[in-house]
Amino acid sequence: MTEAAVSLAPSAAARVATIAQKQGKPAILRLSVEGGGCSGFQYKFDLADAPEEGDTIAETDGVRLLVDEVSLGLLDGSVVEYVESLGGAAFRVTNPQAASGCGCGSSFAI
Repeated sequence: MTEAAVSLAPSAAARVATIAQKQGKPAILRLSVEGGGCSGFQYKFDLADAPEEGDTIAETDGVRLLVDEVSLGLLDGSVVEYVESLGGAAFRVTNPQAASGCGCGSSFAI
């Protein structure tokens, strides 16, 4: 476990807590980066049971955000938010490492 280089906004923490409670799981969100998407990389969100070796952990309002070592280099300085709009609701990553992104906000390029 290392010092957090990513952060979880209170809006995202509240949504994760609600989802985790409904599913009977701990309030732990794992964010990772995978190859793919329309811009080259895409974000992947999952509920996790516990941190794994090497994870970076950020905590907000009792909710933990986990990022693996490989993804961290692509997410350094990022903020995870939960945004609701007329078009729907979703987790959004504000990533200073991304040179460009797609319209849906789920993929990016470096």
